[in-house]
Formats: sequence, C-alpha cells, structure tokens
Amino acid sequence: MSAPLISKKKLSKKRISKKKTLALVIGSALSSTTLADTQLRVTPSQMVQGGNGLIQTPTARMRDEGGMAINYTDNGEYRFWSVNIQLYDWMEATARYTDVRTRLYSQVESFSGDQTLKDKGLDVKFRLWKESYYLPDISVGFRDFGGTGFFESEYVNASKSIGPFDFHLGLGWGYLGTADDITNPFCEVKDSFCERPGGFSGRGGKVDYDQFFKGTTAFFGGVEYQTPWEPLTLKLEFEGNDYSRDRAGRLEQDSRWNVGAVYRYKDFDFSLNYQRGNTIGFGVTYRFNMNTASQIKFDDAPRNLMGRNAPSDVKDVNKSRLYNDLYNSGGFILSDAEIKEDSATFYGTQVKYRDQDEAMERVGRVAASELPDSVKTYHMVDNRGGLPLVDTQIDAEAFISAARYESVDADITETYVRTSPSEEVMEAYDPENTSGLFYSADFFFTQSFGNPEDFFLYQTGVMLNGGYALNENFSVMSSARVTLLDNFDKFNYLVDGEDVSLPRVRTRVREYVSENDVWLDTAFLHYKDNIAEDLYAQAYAGYLETMFAGVGGEILYRPVDSNIAYGIDINYVKQRDPYSQTGLEDYDAITGHASVYWQPEFLDGTQITVSAGQFLAKDKGVNIDYAKRFDSGIIVGAYAAFTDVSSEEYGEGSFTKGFYISIPTDLFLLEPSKGRGLFPWVPISRDGGQLLRRPSRLIDLTEVRSPFYD
Repeated sequence: MSAPLISKKKLSKKRISKKKTLALVIGSALSSTTLADTQLRVTPSQMVQGGNGLIQTPTARMRDEGGMAINYTDNGEYRFWSVNIQLYDWMEATARYTDVRTRLYSQVESFSGDQTLKDKGLDVKFRLWKESYYLPDISVGFRDFGGTGFFESEYVNASKSIGPFDFHLGLGWGYLGTADDITNPFCEVKDSFCERPGGFSGRGGKVDYDQFFKGTTAFFGGVEYQTPWEPLTLKLEFEGNDYSRDRAGRLEQDSRWNVGAVYRYKDFDFSLNYQRGNTIGFGVTYRFNMNTASQIKFDDAPRNLMGRNAPSDVKDVNKSRLYNDLYNSGGFILSDAEIKEDSATFYGTQVKYRDQDEAMERVGRVAASELPDSVKTYHMVDNRGGLPLVDTQIDAEAFISAARYESVDADITETYVRTSPSEEVMEAYDPENTSGLFYSADFFFTQSFGNPEDFFLYQTGVMLNGGYALNENFSVMSSARVTLLDNFDKFNYLVDGEDVSLPRVRTRVREYVSENDVWLDTAFLHYKDNIAEDLYAQAYAGYLETMFAGVGGEILYRPVDSNIAYGIDINYVKQRDPYSQTGLEDYDAITGHASVYWQPEFLDGTQITVSAGQFLAKDKGVNIDYAKRFDSGIIVGAYAAFTDVSSEEYGEGSFTKGFYISIPTDLFLLEPSKGRGLFPWVPISRDGGQLLRRPSRLIDLTEVRSPFYD
C-alpha cells in the first residue's frame, strides 16, 4: 500500500502553523522577560561599610532622594556602625564608625583601658551619568576621605540592570585597589600617580588630596539577583582588596569572591555573607525616607467660603470672634490689629503651621469670612520677638474667588505677596502689651562618640527658659540647665598627656557638666531693632553661654525671600568659673565673624553658611555650615572650621567638625506644631575652631523673612 500523498498546500499550512507556534513561544518569553524587567528589579541595599553596594564594594546605584539607612555590621575583625543619606538623587554621603577588635585605642595601655581602636570615616559618591536604555549608571566615589585613612579609596564604577539582575563593574584605587590588577591608568599622564603616599597626615581627619587616584589599581564588581521571592536578594562579588594593608593587621584571603544575601522585612534589611573564603559576616539596616516621612493629623478643615455670609459694613465686624478664629483656625496669635474701610492689618505670630502657604490660606479664609467686601486688602504681618518682619498682602477679591474654586486654574498662592512692612504699617503697630514675663521648657541632648574613656559620652536633661520683656526692644533673658542623665564624668581629656598649645575653651567640658547638675546657662540683657529697611541689629551683655560671659552685638542684612543674607557679629568674652555659678576666670578673648547665609537656587532645599573671623581660642579662619532640608521638614547638616591652628596643635581630628539633625516635632504629634528637636553629633571636641554659642542670632530671629527651618 502506497503512502498517502500530502499536498503542498497542506504542507505550507503546517509550516505556517509551526512558525506561529514558534512566534508565540518567543513572544511569550520576551513578554515574560519584559514583565520580569518591570516587576523584579533589584533595590539598592547597603554594603558592609555603609553606602549602596554589594558586600565589600560599592555600586554606582543611588536611592530616592531623602533615603536614610542606619546600619550595623559584624565582619570578623571589624564592627561597623554607619549612617547613609541620599542627599540628592545624584549624591550620597556616609558617616561611619569602625571598631577594630584586634587593636587597642592607643599604644598606651593605661590610656586605652579595655577600649578597642575606634575610627571615624566619611564617604561620598556622585553620579556622573544616569542609566538609560543602553548605558549604565556611572558614579565616582571617595571613601574615608576625611578620616585616618583606614579604608581610604577612590573609585569609578558602572551599574546596569537587566531584568532581575543588576551588574556592576568598577575600578578602584587605595584600599579598593590593593590587588593591583592593572597599571594605574593615570601613570600614563604623570609619574607621581604610580605611587601612593603612605599613612595619613596630621592627627587624622584631614582630606589627603595628594593621595587621590594614586598607587595600585584593581577591578571589582559583581551581580545582584532579585529572586522571585520578593524579600530575598542574592549577591556575588569580586573585590579589589587583597587585605595586605588592613589596620586590623594582614588578613588571610583565600578568595577574592564573596557571596551574600539580603532579606527585607518591612523597613529592615538583614544581611548574611561569606567573605575572603573564610569569614562569615552579618548585619542589619533600618531605612526610611526623610522626604516622605509624615504623621497623620487631626485638625479642623480650613474655613469654607462657599456659603460666605460676611457683614455688609466694617462697623458690623465681630472682632472678638475674628481675633479668636485667627488663632483657633489659623494658628495666628494677634498682638495688634487695625481694621479700616478698605484694608485690614493683623499683627501677630504664626505658632502652629510650618507650611507658609497652608498658614496663609487658613488665616485668609478666616478674614474673608468675617470682613465685608469693602475691605480689598488683608495685611498679615508676622512678628518675631515683637518686631514686625513680613507683611503678607492678600488681594481679598482674588483670594475669595480662588478659595471658592470659581476658576479651574484657581491658585490661592497667587493671590498674595510677601513684602517688608512699609513705614505706614510699622508706624501703625501699637500693641497694648509690650512688657511681661515669658517662659518655656525644652528637652536637650548632647553627645560625643569615639572617646577613649567611653565610646559614647552624653548629657540629657531639661532647659528652663524665661525672662521679662521691658518693651518690644529690650528684655532680660535667662536659662538654666538641669541635667538628668550624663556620663561626662568619664571625660578626662588633657591633650593626651601632651603640652597644651591652645587655651582650653571647650575641652574643660567635664568640669562644667559633671560638677553642676543645675547650671545657670545664660542670664543677659538683650536689645534688638529694625534699624533700616532689611537691616536688623542686636546687642547683648551678661552670661552668654555655659562657658563664657561677655558683651556683643550683631547686624544682619536680610531682604524678604532673598536667597542670600549678610551678617557681622563682634563679642568680648571671659571664661566662666565652672565651680561658681557667677564667677569668671582670667582668660578673655575677642571673637566675631562676618557671615554669608546662602540658599543656592541650583541646590533645592539647601543652606550654606560661611563665617570668617576669630574663634574663642583666638585662632583665625572660617567655619562652613551645610544644611539640607527634606520635604518632611527634617534637616541634616554638617559643619567644619578651618583655622590657622596646625593639625598637630589641634590634636586628634585635625580640625573642628560636627553633624546635626533637626526634626520637626509635628512628625510625632497628631496636631500641627512648629517646634523642633536638635540632635548634634560631635566626633571629637577640641579647642581650635570653636564658635561662641551666642544666646541670640539674628538669622534665627528673622527666619520668617526667608524661611528655611520654618
């Protein structure tokens, strides 16, 4: 029996069917890859030393702006505590403490006790190119650039994601380049790049620019895999360090390959790794975002103007209700008011709402509901310390129209302008009560890390503030510090047994703190005034801070909503006797600075303060303060003072530096609030580059004129 013949037509149909099936399979695979690419992307996590990375090596990745990660890792000979902050979407910074288990704090056993060696380090990383469809993220970074050089490195690296995989490749110098894979490419440019100067200069803390991108060079990199189980990410790493120059001593390395895993649970990351072919490490990270941090508020809605039933004449205004509602609904405490036929002026202080636009909308709605249509302009004059500082002029008709949504593009913020109070507005200001008592109580907390006596020194308690205002210009002010808990009695700094080369203007802190559970911090006479347009002045005399008394004055030029302000202060001070609440010692000094306060337009939410002059120890130089504000109102800042004091004279740390975080209290409250809590971190407190802690600063008093902290 012969086999049946298959027609060419049927054969063609079968081939087409196979092609369709193959196309469906390929299409399904591609769509699955596309789906994986959109759903299974690696989320950056922290490396051992802090910062976005694999295990021992950084990646080019950045997180969302405002991201903060607080880390602890245990890694054999080392323990690391670090804080990583994504300051901008193109820049991250890391502050780190390292505990070296194999070394004592110093070579003098009696000085170290059982305290192991502690090291501070700072890292920064900048993104040069943002990842696109074809090109990777490219970043350049500097590790431990301002410390003792334990892990000093520079690197350039790239990161590219493909579906659930994130690939990384970098080139490192310094600590990251000790494996010496290739010849330093910069050697071709200049011979000095072929060798890296050893050690670190001074007493630590200095930036050794002369070492950047010098010496041996090595490749590093790896891959991260986001598993189908969302909480788990796996890591494989090839590092560029051979551990031959570690501060903990030469460490055995059986392999340059490291493996690890990160498990995410809510806001925590738990990491486990196997390094060098012989060491198990682990860590935990707590992360949150300072831009998106918020707190639910229970607050009355702003006044509704849809059913507005305003009086027909100024004579019919219920002033008592109006004034009370300005506070109850708008958080605006009145000190004076003037209502005329065509305008109304309200002098007061905003005490409830940090958001300037929210505050103005609320008080504007109250005014609009209680004032007749004949009143065309509302003046909301914000005072501080009795001084009218900003006049917000509201166009009543435009405001009411926007508040009632009479136009699809209605914008209340366009219905008012902020200006300096005019002479007419200033002359009309006549508050009934310009004198009287005032008082408050604040929680305080100070801390210092990395001291030989104890890794963590702290002081916490209550600051009791009070005074009497003689009028809007003169007042007597005072504050008392009540210490509840502290361990500064352990602090025994005597310049590590060396001769003192600087007056001890700050290192006598133990005497002031541990000997006085209750201490008169300040008691002074204060004068302030607006002496010309946009120009403010103050003078003060008395006990100005914990350690110094004296007299001083300041002037400040600050236009409304300007991104720059200028100030000068000058002070004559004498050191206070720590064993007498009112006694003074022989040491005196003239200290003062010319300052520029700048909020650059190209750096969103940033304020940079540069102050040049003479410090408390009579050293001369400049103090630079950098502060970054996030959408939640949280502010993180850092400062450093560079003076004519050498690093040897200054001592450990080489120069004064510190960090701080300012947190709005309403992030913890269910009602709106304008208070703040300040948490400083001073790595090492020495005597060079120390500012007088003036009891009053005009930049703070005039904050409402160009808000940054408010």
